[in-house]
Amino acid sequence: MRIYRERIPAIARSIVNALTDKELIEVEAESRPEVELDVESVLKEYRRMDYELTEQARDLVEQRGLDYSQTFKLKSRLASERKFGLNDDGLDWICEQIVEILLQSRNVDEVYGEDHELRAVVNPILKKEFAVEDNLDREVRRRIKNLQEGTGDFEVEYQKTLDALRNRGRTE
Repeated sequence: MRIYRERIPAIARSIVNALTDKELIEVEAESRPEVELDVESVLKEYRRMDYELTEQARDLVEQRGLDYSQTFKLKSRLASERKFGLNDDGLDWICEQIVEILLQSRNVDEVYGEDHELRAVVNPILKKEFAVEDNLDREVRRRIKNLQEGTGDFEVEYQKTLDALRNRGRTE
């Protein structure tokens, strides 16, 4: 599950809009940008932790002389040790963190919804966003299947192909 940096503000805005529209949280108009930044911080932290775990897993693969195909297995183990969610568990982790930050934020005037109600609104927004990104990820991987995942060449080519597909999508 990837969260692209440029999509984070739009995702946060969608989440805050949905929660306020359903009257699960109350936010003053002048505090709304701050609440969106609170939600953004959770998404950015997920990205940061995911990147950190990937780098640690790559380092372990290199140190131990393992095949690059072991990278994801090691990353999963590291994530489990830190109680960090990957893939579908990542969605739950993000939802839980967003609920927590909304409950603690001084920018949110009132939280009317129960935790499960908040998650029920946030989860579909994230699923929809990640479904689009997962489809894009699958297409990129299909196009560069000749490269081994975890290598520097894979990462460079992945980003180039991803950028090309996104730019093509904007012009169509």
